[in-house]
Amino acid sequence: MQRSRLVRVGLPMLAAVATSITFAVAPGLARAAGGGGLVYTMSNAAAGNSVIAYTRGSDGTLTANGTYATGGTGTGVPRLGSQGSVVLTAGNKLLLVANPGSDDVSVFAVAADGTLTLTDREPSSGDRPESIAVRGSLVYVLNTGSPNNISGYTLDSAGNLTRLKGSIRSLSQEGALPAEVQFSPDGRTLVVTERNTSRIDTFRVNPTGRPTDAMPHDGSGVGPFGFAFRSDGLFVVTESFNGVDGAAAASSYTLNGGFRTVSGTVGDTQSDVCWAAFSKDQRYVYITNNGSGTISSYTVAADGSIALFQAVAGVTGAPGGFGTRDLDFTDDFAYVYAIDVGTLTVNAFRANADGTLTKLAAYGGLPSTFAGLAAS
Repeated sequence: MQRSRLVRVGLPMLAAVATSITFAVAPGLARAAGGGGLVYTMSNAAAGNSVIAYTRGSDGTLTANGTYATGGTGTGVPRLGSQGSVVLTAGNKLLLVANPGSDDVSVFAVAADGTLTLTDREPSSGDRPESIAVRGSLVYVLNTGSPNNISGYTLDSAGNLTRLKGSIRSLSQEGALPAEVQFSPDGRTLVVTERNTSRIDTFRVNPTGRPTDAMPHDGSGVGPFGFAFRSDGLFVVTESFNGVDGAAAASSYTLNGGFRTVSGTVGDTQSDVCWAAFSKDQRYVYITNNGSGTISSYTVAADGSIALFQAVAGVTGAPGGFGTRDLDFTDDFAYVYAIDVGTLTVNAFRANADGTLTKLAAYGGLPSTFAGLAAS
């Protein structure tokens, strides 16, 4: 479910854009038969990027479902320093994939059985696209190289991207090494984390879908990376602290009434943090620790303050190993999947009502360069 959690809700402010191109979702979700779903990652291979597909059974098991060329290329380097390089749209009808080697974005139509058909591939208007945000018919791509910027597109129901003129915006500075772009729950703000500057940029989105210039804010800790929104506009940001052993952490912020820090840095005792995702009831948030090969969990109070719940809520590799990165919940929040770039596996967990995770299985055979994750 790697997408904005609230993209299912229409965005009235985009009426001017949607007049010519509306994002229609056909009845029913694209999902595997038998009450299951779909899981996608990408190879990120320099010789040719491809999507690696799985179908998910109702019990959380995964079955390989083909490999699909994006038409672009990856970096050919193990892992990407980003969250959101593979993204499903609302209804799971389209899949968007960043090609950071060829500086473009591919779009696939998703069939009911999870098979993919390439529908479009468009330049990203920058260097090394690694994160994609989708809100209705509006798409923004984060270019992490030089120049580093965000660029906007409209997306129709057939899977065609059209560049939104006048939508390219620079980040707070060059060399910011950004990690993720995402829409706020109300769709009126774009948020970008910058690892090198330890800033969090916000961009107000006007009724035509175009953003303001970047408004940079100081993050609480060093190296803000991935983040996840709660439905009320609170968001939890992971802090990598440049991979220092035992320094991984998270902090929380709100956009209500302007940008404001709610909880400063709260450590998880692990190393080199990456992605973040909320539970169904939004009382827990889970973050991955690449340097430790683990998943940590935090409780999230009504006021948005966070506290460490389990330093090790899940393990994706060998004890003391490394590699846990991309993480995503299924649409029903019953299962969590996380990739491990050390063991080259996709790991399946059951999400329990008490906030704990139960490891189910690990699925191997992935290429050493693979990255990104989206589940339904």
